[in-house]
Amino acid sequence: MREPGVRAVERARDVRVRAEGACDAGGPVVEAARDTGGLAAAGAHSTGVPVVEAARDTGVPAAARARAEGVRAEGVCVEGARPEGARSDGARAAHEGSLLLDEQLCFALYAAQRAVTAAYRPLLEELGLTYPQYLVLLVLWERGETTVKELAAALRLDYGTVSPLLKRLESAGVVRRERAAHDERSVLVACTGRGEELRERAARVPGALRSATGLDVADVARLREELWELTQRAHAAAERPI
Repeated sequence: MREPGVRAVERARDVRVRAEGACDAGGPVVEAARDTGGLAAAGAHSTGVPVVEAARDTGVPAAARARAEGVRAEGVCVEGARPEGARSDGARAAHEGSLLLDEQLCFALYAAQRAVTAAYRPLLEELGLTYPQYLVLLVLWERGETTVKELAAALRLDYGTVSPLLKRLESAGVVRRERAAHDERSVLVACTGRGEELRERAARVPGALRSATGLDVADVARLREELWELTQRAHAAAERPI
């Protein structure tokens, strides 16, 4: 007949195997062991004495020794695991602090702007316009005669950038400029008859661009709303004191 201590060891080993399996499956072995395992298991943990040997020396019942061994197995599993939250937080922090070119929002916007402008080019060449000139005419078609200052504000451009655009459009006979009668410091700009004719031909440009890019009306509306919101946030950030 085997000695009681030997049987206790074997039973503890069997329970340890089951506890390791439960650990892999996510079973709550630790809490059960803490509730029922008694002080012997805790003492074995704190002193580094093997759990089964401590149980044998102190006379702890075999079931308690088995539970204590389960605590040991579960503790190994928990300590060796890397929390999912910590992993995702670390990856997120690394991503937010990335200096990789393709992960920069500014570069994505820059690349998109250049690509869209290039897509416009063949459509505008038929009208004899560059993309900046097209934007000037969009404002004039919408508002009619306006001051150069108001035009520059609408385009988010400074006066020095708008003046050369207007000069070239005026040379092409598309717009006209004149001093305001009520204030000679103010310069008015408006489309000529030729400029108004271009409006009819340009009416197909927005639809042609959507077809070329595969975007539908809903896609365009969503992107436009998100980009204007980003623009407002960026303006606010630029004006905020550091």
